[in-house]
Amino acid sequence: MRPHKRRQWPLLAGACILAASAVILIGKSPFEAVLNQKEADKVAALATPVPTPTPRVALEFRMLDLDRGWVKYADGVVRTEDGGGHWQELADAASAEAAADTAGIEPVGIEAIHKLLSLETVDVIGYPGVQSVALNGTTFPVKQSQFVTPKIGWALVPRTADSQSPLLLTVDGGQTWVDGMTDAAKTAIQGEKAHLQQLETEAALYTDAAGAKAAMSANWRLFPDQASPGDVVLVRHKEPGSIAWQDKTYTLQPFDAGYFTYLPIGMSVKPGAYPIGDQTLTIKAKKFETQYLKVTEQMESMKQDTARINADQKKIDLARSKSEPTFLFNGPFVKPIEGILTTPYGYTRYVNGKYDSSHMALDLAAKEGTPIKATNDGVVALAEPLYLTGNSIYIDHGMGLFSQYAHLSELRVKAGDRVKQGDIIGLVGTTGFSTGPHLHFTFWAHNIQANPDLFFNTTPFKWTK
Repeated sequence: MRPHKRRQWPLLAGACILAASAVILIGKSPFEAVLNQKEADKVAALATPVPTPTPRVALEFRMLDLDRGWVKYADGVVRTEDGGGHWQELADAASAEAAADTAGIEPVGIEAIHKLLSLETVDVIGYPGVQSVALNGTTFPVKQSQFVTPKIGWALVPRTADSQSPLLLTVDGGQTWVDGMTDAAKTAIQGEKAHLQQLETEAALYTDAAGAKAAMSANWRLFPDQASPGDVVLVRHKEPGSIAWQDKTYTLQPFDAGYFTYLPIGMSVKPGAYPIGDQTLTIKAKKFETQYLKVTEQMESMKQDTARINADQKKIDLARSKSEPTFLFNGPFVKPIEGILTTPYGYTRYVNGKYDSSHMALDLAAKEGTPIKATNDGVVALAEPLYLTGNSIYIDHGMGLFSQYAHLSELRVKAGDRVKQGDIIGLVGTTGFSTGPHLHFTFWAHNIQANPDLFFNTTPFKWTK
């Protein structure tokens, strides 16, 4: 027997009983009690107020165009290259000028934008500033504002803790504002950029900056505003629509920043003043000379085969019925050949003593085989042998304008080909109803012949006189 060991059992049993009793009393294990204490500490920490950080105060900003700009703080500068969608921290700068230098960009963009907008007679002497802006029902005083276009602008307001961007943005001229860049704002800015690009592209088509401003700032514009029978007039309008002219309707097609159509002045149009939109088109009388031709009886009889003539006319009408709804020409129109002018445009022609027609083209005599150039860029609408005009080509220059080349000895293009100004499209010949090697050349505007002399060494955008 070992009595001292037996005496320890009652003490151990008592300790276990006390521990069990404690567990029973609190209903938790010692481990769970520790976890509860940690949760309590977290709750206490959350209940303790955390000081709100003071918003960084912006001092000034400048947008250099629709994308690039900077904001200056007391402790540094941030810049954007996407209209304020994202901002990048730069080194500290002591002044706004230093900020612009740090950003590495020059404020040339706004000057270019204002120059373009001046084409639309927009006031570019600084767009109206704003004194306050409303955002989500709250009105903020404005420290500084800047509009790059009449629609797109930014404002610097006192920042709050939940501000998303250093600047507020408007894309509707200040009617509404957003904090940061939204999808709708991004779309609006892209649309404004596209409009500015259209202005720039179209302005380059006119003779000079003054001519571009005069044309693009007007509601309606005629090129030219005086014409004669056999001519063609280019019309520009600021809005889509149509023009009723000589019992026909001409649809204004969009191009760059305006809407355009050609108005052909047929030989039957009487002299007088005609209203076109808010403009007046003056038609002056013009006298054309008379030409007398003698041909063989066999050649004269060609014009009696109306069946073949009508069949060809259907082909021609079909080819000229579809024109690309844009201006395809690039630069001034050129003469297809440097031949001898044997028949000017508009001559009244008699064949073997009998009235034949008005010759609505130029006849340019040249040696057979002389290369013929495309007068300007376009798409070949027809290139094949025809009964009266022989080997013939029609080129679509867009907006209903076609050039015609007839009596060729050889065709070098086919329908559907895209040609550039000066491309060789065929050779001079004497096929069809022809008395000798020459090129019969003219223009057609909406299926009415137009005087080629209007086009040479210029474009319709420069028809100002």
